[in-house]
Amino acid sequence: MATPAKTKAKTATRVSAKPPTGTKVPQPAGPSTEGETLVAPGGETHQQADGPAAQLTTNQGVPIADNQNSLKAGARGPVLLQDFILREKIMHFDHERIPERVVHARGSAAHGFFECLESCADVTCADFLQRPGERTPVFTRFSTVAGNKGSADLPRDVRGFAVKFYTQQGNFDLVGNNMPVFFIQDAIKFPDLIHAAKQDPDREFPQAATAHDTFWDFISLTPESMHMIMWAMSDRAIPRSLRMMEGFGVHTFRLVNAAGDSTFVKFHWRPKLGSQSVVWDEALKINGADPDFHRRDLWEAIEGGDFPEWEFCLQTFTQEQADGFDFDVLDATKLIPEELIPLRVVGRMVLDRNPDNFFAETEQVAYCAAHVVPGIDFTNDPLLQGRLFSYQDTQLKRLGGPNFHQIPINQPKCPFHNLQRDGHMQMGVPKGQVNYEPSSLGVDVARESLENGFHTFPNPEAGEQLRLRPETFADHYTQARLFFASQTKPEQDHIVAALVFELSKCVTPRVREAVLSRLIHIDQFLAQSVAEGLGFPGKIVPAPAPVPAKDMDPSPMLSLLAKAAPTLEGRKIGALVSDGCDDKLVAKLKAAVEAAGAKLQIVGPTIYGVTTASGALLPVDHKIDGGPSVLFDAVAILPSDDGGEQLAIEAAAVNFLRDAYGHLKVIAYLPSAAPLFAAGGVVDVGPDDDAGLIALPDASLDDFIAAASAGRTWAREPLVRPPPKPLVAAA
Repeated sequence: MATPAKTKAKTATRVSAKPPTGTKVPQPAGPSTEGETLVAPGGETHQQADGPAAQLTTNQGVPIADNQNSLKAGARGPVLLQDFILREKIMHFDHERIPERVVHARGSAAHGFFECLESCADVTCADFLQRPGERTPVFTRFSTVAGNKGSADLPRDVRGFAVKFYTQQGNFDLVGNNMPVFFIQDAIKFPDLIHAAKQDPDREFPQAATAHDTFWDFISLTPESMHMIMWAMSDRAIPRSLRMMEGFGVHTFRLVNAAGDSTFVKFHWRPKLGSQSVVWDEALKINGADPDFHRRDLWEAIEGGDFPEWEFCLQTFTQEQADGFDFDVLDATKLIPEELIPLRVVGRMVLDRNPDNFFAETEQVAYCAAHVVPGIDFTNDPLLQGRLFSYQDTQLKRLGGPNFHQIPINQPKCPFHNLQRDGHMQMGVPKGQVNYEPSSLGVDVARESLENGFHTFPNPEAGEQLRLRPETFADHYTQARLFFASQTKPEQDHIVAALVFELSKCVTPRVREAVLSRLIHIDQFLAQSVAEGLGFPGKIVPAPAPVPAKDMDPSPMLSLLAKAAPTLEGRKIGALVSDGCDDKLVAKLKAAVEAAGAKLQIVGPTIYGVTTASGALLPVDHKIDGGPSVLFDAVAILPSDDGGEQLAIEAAAVNFLRDAYGHLKVIAYLPSAAPLFAAGGVVDVGPDDDAGLIALPDASLDDFIAAASAGRTWAREPLVRPPPKPLVAAA
């Protein structure tokens, strides 16, 4: 089956402008480019910053004509190994940090298994996808991207979702994220993206945050990022739990069956517990209360036998279908709506064992996008093509040499034999005289297998050696508009609030205004709302957009809330108690919560527990100031009459209620909690005004469980977080 290049991108836009006539390069103090117009990816133009600029060169002083595109065989062809500019740039970037990962430094991982549920022999000969019921060991690592190893778990960030399958044909690493698209279209821009997102090099802050000038400056000049920005500013970037995240392979891959037929594929993971996020103020407070919130949650769930589980799904499509899409399947900033290509559930992953040693396993595990098995192959996605080189190069530096595959967590669980020898940290003791092939001297020397070996799909490739983007990569706004239009009203409000927060941290007005000039192509209401949140007094001037955004039917599957099913499974409920509390009520609440698949944790004035009305000691899980309501999905406030008065003068208890209310959580409470409500300023509201307030004993515990299962009380949000002024859609 031929590459989509057969029908796409017969013309292409060269991204880099030629140097002005008469410019001499390279020079130590390069030519002035004041006022020079540059052509950005997609054919858009922007003005270079005022002042003199040096000529960009390689480390060998070779002038660079195009820093935006990898060298490819044709506009949509594969990236060429001879691209020394790409290799030097990414090699240097990969080696910037040792031994910590440059990106995805903070991670948590677990062992488990993948179970095939349906034979995929029709589309792939990959052995682990052939026999329903067969299980394959896996090791899965979740991570943040921008923060250092010691950063907190809940910054606004993309989350890595990497799975190592130890198959009988070798290791397959599906190295993806919790979002299905990415910021850039070409791997040559990855170092620039991460440099812009990480701490400023002259001051080493802010940590694990994109709310600063360099990131948004890069974004404002890289319009291909706008779709991903919608995802990154959405609640997807602040997940409630690693167990409640979707996962995506991001790129279009290729499946090949036993007959040699090719089918394109997108890989998806769907959590059994459903997807859930926190709200921004809650994320900030969780990072203060427990910076290991996600790590602890995953560890405790597995230790307690509540094994996280995901469905493994395929989006498969043919060359003919790819040709019919109005976007390019080789563009990593695009997704395929599920309404267009439904998901096919073919397996499940269960994580059932925590690592025995964090460093030996989680820290030393080496994922590589190039690790595939027979039946899985690559496409010419230029971002994927760069990743095939980058990961292995990174491991060589981070893990000390070419033998990182011998570390137990990285070793295949099937037999592996080759003639590679020696090198730093060699752990094996190869025997015999022969370390080459072919050979007639060693009868037991490993040999190639035409029948069982990996066969690259024979995709015909032809094209000039060029640095350019195909025209089919030029629409940067249609899918960004689709994503925003597919969100519910609360989710849209959160995207607006996130953009206002992030851009408010930018000190350069031009950066804020340049981002607004991009947002208006996505949605006028979005752009105007952000402008009002910033207090921007001017008129938004749209940036050039060679390909105008098109309207598409909303996709409910892109919304967390639109597709959320009511559940308490895997969640935590916090009960605030005092001396003299009703132990029978607490016991009934515990039984009801556990019957719903959740866990109840008790919060009290001291860690040694409280004495109940019957005189028994009720153990607690948290002292109040160590167990704030941000750690729970819903809360119950069950003090005695005297206890309610006492809690009302404790700031931690008042904040427990105030935060739970402000974070839109369902709250069950007794009349004895009235002083606490008054102290917290939660007055003049009740069950008749707010469905998330469950007054006991008038309401039942079943009412509380039903309300908590439905999630947050979104109708409360305009009351606790009103916009600075009414939002008015742009005319």
